[in-house]
Amino acid sequence: MKSKAARFAAGVLALFVLVAVFGPLLIPYDSVSTGVADRLLPPGSTRSDGAFAPLGTDQLGRDVLAQVVAGSRVSLLVAVTVVVVAGLLGLALGLLAGYYGGWLDTIISRIGDMQLAFPSILLAILLAGALGPSLTNVIIALAVTRWVIFARVVRGSALSTRGREFVDSARVMGAGDLRIMARYIYPSCVQPLLVAATVQVGLTMVAEAALSFLGLGVPIDQASWGSTIANGRDYLASAWWIAAIPGLALTLVVICIGLLGDAAREGADPAKAVVR
Repeated sequence: MKSKAARFAAGVLALFVLVAVFGPLLIPYDSVSTGVADRLLPPGSTRSDGAFAPLGTDQLGRDVLAQVVAGSRVSLLVAVTVVVVAGLLGLALGLLAGYYGGWLDTIISRIGDMQLAFPSILLAILLAGALGPSLTNVIIALAVTRWVIFARVVRGSALSTRGREFVDSARVMGAGDLRIMARYIYPSCVQPLLVAATVQVGLTMVAEAALSFLGLGVPIDQASWGSTIANGRDYLASAWWIAAIPGLALTLVVICIGLLGDAAREGADPAKAVVR
């Protein structure tokens, strides 16, 4: 956090989290309330009932600010949940593969290699299309495509740690495999796992927006940044704010998460830590 870019990114993300949590309490309109008389109002306009629309309205008269706030809740919820679920699954499989090796490592690694050979976004589209549009199904589809990243990171750390002297000493003293993995192997995986998680949060938000843009994400009665951008693609010339504002919000959040990921990678590098 000594980096100015990291502090800026953390502040922006904290602001978006506060907006996602408390924003719906402060906005008089929900994200699905329509009004034909108020359709395609530009930013800074006043609605027919006298309410202020700071970010304008879309083609159905829905408030763009309300959609951005509601979309931030969906994007953050999906990203955090997917990373937690995929991270726990990847942690378990990576520890097993790295610690035991042999045929178990071969099976887990080959399954991961086969999945990585297939583009993750196409696999997510296939799974989301088969499961149907739903917030839960989006989380399942994206978690299935993300566990391999965490498993490979944890496996590499486990392979480099299992042959260390303190692990051999614990084994000689009678410690079981579960205790060795939990007490001696797992701590070495925490830093690279957190770095990978930081990167995957941003990628997951983009993937969720892509699925919603294609109509395979959250249901139509639930706002999402991707679905809002999709609704505004036919109005780019006459009502640019419908797609541009949620697109700008998504871009800003992903860039800030990337900045935090870079700071986390530098903090996890012993050589750079010594230099600082």
